[in-house]
Amino acid sequence: MLQKLHIQNYAIIDEIVIDFSVNLNIITGETGAGKSILMGALSLILGERAESTALMNKEKKIVVEGFFKTTDRKEIKQFLKANELDVEEELVIRREIAVNGKSRAFINDTPVNLAQLKTLSSLLVDLHQQFDTLELGDSDFQREVLDALAGNGSLLTEYVGVFNHYSKAKKDLQQLQQQQTDANAALDYNQFLFDELEEADLKENELEELDAELKLLSNAENVKQQLNAVYFELKDSEQPIVQQLKLLSNKLHPLQQYHGAIEDLTKRLLSAQAELQDIGEELENIDNGVQYSPERIQLVNDKISLGYKLLKKHNVNSTSELLNIKEGLQQKLNDILNIGEAIIAKQQLTEELLKKAEELAAVITVNRNKAVKPFTEKVNSLLAQVGMPNAVIKVQLQKVALYIDGADAIEFLFDANKSNRFEPLRKVASGGELSRLMLCIKSLVAKKLQLPTLIFDEIDTGISGEAAKQVGVIMKELSGAHQLIAITHQPQIAARATAHYFVYKAIKGDAIHTAIRLLNNDERITTIAQMLSGEKPTAAALENAREMVGN
Repeated sequence: MLQKLHIQNYAIIDEIVIDFSVNLNIITGETGAGKSILMGALSLILGERAESTALMNKEKKIVVEGFFKTTDRKEIKQFLKANELDVEEELVIRREIAVNGKSRAFINDTPVNLAQLKTLSSLLVDLHQQFDTLELGDSDFQREVLDALAGNGSLLTEYVGVFNHYSKAKKDLQQLQQQQTDANAALDYNQFLFDELEEADLKENELEELDAELKLLSNAENVKQQLNAVYFELKDSEQPIVQQLKLLSNKLHPLQQYHGAIEDLTKRLLSAQAELQDIGEELENIDNGVQYSPERIQLVNDKISLGYKLLKKHNVNSTSELLNIKEGLQQKLNDILNIGEAIIAKQQLTEELLKKAEELAAVITVNRNKAVKPFTEKVNSLLAQVGMPNAVIKVQLQKVALYIDGADAIEFLFDANKSNRFEPLRKVASGGELSRLMLCIKSLVAKKLQLPTLIFDEIDTGISGEAAKQVGVIMKELSGAHQLIAITHQPQIAARATAHYFVYKAIKGDAIHTAIRLLNNDERITTIAQMLSGEKPTAAALENAREMVGN
């Protein structure tokens, strides 16, 4: 609720402070006294555009501050936390307009932009000025009204959760299907490349090993000749090197007794003899394994030729790289199969969520349809009470594709003259009609919705007498649980006030200023009597006013 409003240097307001009550606050005053100026100043902290021409004193800035109590308003706390603003029980919104026209806005002394200010202010204040048709004609507001009366709150919360889950699953499914389409476009080519590598049946380092084998096979005769010559000298010649080393070690053996180093040298000579013996045997084994084979040479040549062709095709240099490419192609082919399985699973999930969302939306639609008749009957009855006996409202529900708020397009239709020609409310209702219609609707949903402070600027346009009295009755009932602030010219409405404020012009120095004061009971009676009969009220008017206030 709006606890206090502080305005400084705005239009013909020097400085005023208004402390509001928690219930019905009525503002009255002569035409031109400055009531609309109050609304203009208030609109600044609601995020409306600022004009430097509103400066009263051209050497001072405009300051408008609103002090709000926000106890138990969860959505306000969520906004403050989301925007990293201080969460306090008293919320202070300030707007400053410098002499150069530059505007600044603050929430709890923290600078904010106008978008943030507007968002927060919409949660705090609901301002309905004459000719303001936006909110009542807004389809979201109309849906919220109907859902509040239908008791769809928890059902909508569940539905929104399911719908969001369904929307995400549907998006994921579309992405998988696109991936499959892209993958299928390259499927045949990737399969061909994989099959080619699979048929080559290469093993790790095979091409490098085949290269070495081909060199050996191509030089088999020369290799065998040289190997034979070497191991022949080591083992099989008339004086084999191995045998000579053994004889030499035998000659050194008797000399060990004469010199201590000879024993070690003898052992080393025997070790060399054993090593050369082993080398000779291995060379013989290699020699025996080297066989010239034209068939093997052809086979190796063919495999190397195929391998080099694949290396060039894939622009790589080793068998290992070809095997990595083959593994990558295998993964791509497997992924296509996996995508297919994922699509089947995601399709099933999407269908299940869609079915659940449709079931919930159907229940929501049933509840909305049930709420339409009592809602229109009550509103039409209230419209007659507030001086609009020929006005009729009806609600049009049309089936649409599922969206975040269900499966219904909701439109409030209006006929001001019982012509049976209904048009969308935002197109045909006048400002005064909209204000009273809004009052009727909000009086019905007040117990269902946590409404912010309601401000009605001249809701009494075009009414008087009994209709004005009924508007006052409705406003008084609504203010039992919600703060209302209303500017009015009707004594029947003013008499219902919890707090009655009087706007007037006062002379200060050489200038005229707008001022405002809270009236006591006697001042209220006099003011209402003046509203009834003029500047100098009669005794009858005073008595009538006293009776109205007393009731």
